[in-house]
Amino acid sequence: MSENLDSLKINFDTEGLWVLNITLAIIMFGVALGITMDDFKRLFQNPKILITGVISQFILLPMVTFIFIKLTNPMPSIALGMMMVAACPGGNISNFMTQMAKGNSALSISLTAFSTLLCLVMTPFNLYFYGNLYAPTSEILQTIELNPWELVKLVTLILGIPLILGMWVRNSKPELAAKLAKILKPVSLLIFMLFIIIAFYENFDIFINYIEYVLILVIAHNILALLTGFYFAKLMKLSHENQKTISIETGIQNSGLGLLLIFSFFNGLGGMALLVAFWAIWDIFSGLALATYWSKQKIKEQI
Repeated sequence: MSENLDSLKINFDTEGLWVLNITLAIIMFGVALGITMDDFKRLFQNPKILITGVISQFILLPMVTFIFIKLTNPMPSIALGMMMVAACPGGNISNFMTQMAKGNSALSISLTAFSTLLCLVMTPFNLYFYGNLYAPTSEILQTIELNPWELVKLVTLILGIPLILGMWVRNSKPELAAKLAKILKPVSLLIFMLFIIIAFYENFDIFINYIEYVLILVIAHNILALLTGFYFAKLMKLSHENQKTISIETGIQNSGLGLLLIFSFFNGLGGMALLVAFWAIWDIFSGLALATYWSKQKIKEQI
């Protein structure tokens, strides 16, 4: 049965793809409504934090993921799904989790914005680079004929434009931005969760039959991502508050974007879609659990 997963297609229609497109754009727009140019200035005034966050997300995580794949040797489509997760920027819900964990909320929001801009280039690059570096996934990429430029255009449309538009509204009409943010953030995240639930319901048989192939991998990969961010920030001698923030930004990936790219460019390839969809659910659970644990910790002395 495991061999079939590499060729299996997840049931997903064009209307569902449009809903996912629009939902991700609205989520990004809602996050951008809370971002000001001062957030970016703070990042560039402290380049050490910025460099740590960028390296953790776009260099270390894909590299660690590649090593993990080499060690565990999963099915090719599942391996490509892991690479997709690692190539995506931090998830937008990471801002809420950072606040809950008593991390650096301003840093989280700023890194989300900066990584979203950076992912226009880094997401296609990392997926293409590591996907071709590993022979089993390279074979899939050759059959898909992935066009990096088309990937860049889609990510720009779904994340880049809403980010810039939301920041423009925030800086030109702050009162309107505050009102819109209160509505858009919870509503869009609820729609996204409903989307994931419906997608699972429509593919329930596939989920039940194949979940064993991704369950342990997703949990281990997610823990690995969280630890990578935390200990790299610790190695860089950032404060405990910032260590928590970098950990969450690295471990909570934009799986919605990953699913969109899978359905847009990989025809809902079974192993990829199953892994990323389960990641979308699991990293919310793990992120909230970790944030709850950190929220109950006594505040450590800042370094």
